[in-house]
Amino acid sequence: MKSYSFKESLEPIDKELNARISRRESLIRDSRTVISLSSRSIVKIHTGQYDDAAKDLILAKTQLKDLKKVASEDLAHYLVSPETEYVEASVIKSVASGKAIPQYTDLNVSGAAYLLGLMDAVGELKRMVYDHIRKGDLQRASELFNLMEQLYVELSPFALYDHVVQGFRHKLDVARALLEGTRSAITEEVRRTELIKSINSLSKKLPESPKRVGKLR
Repeated sequence: MKSYSFKESLEPIDKELNARISRRESLIRDSRTVISLSSRSIVKIHTGQYDDAAKDLILAKTQLKDLKKVASEDLAHYLVSPETEYVEASVIKSVASGKAIPQYTDLNVSGAAYLLGLMDAVGELKRMVYDHIRKGDLQRASELFNLMEQLYVELSPFALYDHVVQGFRHKLDVARALLEGTRSAITEEVRRTELIKSINSLSKKLPESPKRVGKLR
């Protein structure tokens, strides 16, 4: 009977797979750092700590660059989550600073992560809208709502690629619900503001009540 020897072929495969597992574990562990830094940056932006938020985002960018070296093509899908969080934080930082939304090539992320990050940014924009409503800055609140709407409209056609950009359609549905709720809040605030203006305008036109002379009986 002929002998078939393939043991020597198994050894390099074993080493390759072990190395891949090691890289995978490293990616998962260090991805949490990028996600944490990006999330923390967003929180600081909402509380006005812009300098600290920028520092966290720089750290996230540096960490993400290191992750790319580890991932290569075979584990690139593990970068989607940290890249998505980084995109969201970068978008919110730009909007809060009055700057244009960065291009995905500027952020050096995958197209899928860019789309998902933009979708997630809609929720943070809603929070910014409500913050400005509370501050009485209805104009800025309306501008941010228009941006929310623009993101939804321009990203909607990409629902076609949900099978390759997993979770996109769900995020799109969430964004639609957020839009409707925010639209109601903006509309209600506009009506309230107009009502107050009308009341104030009317009170100025009304004649002052005559002062009573003498003691009350």
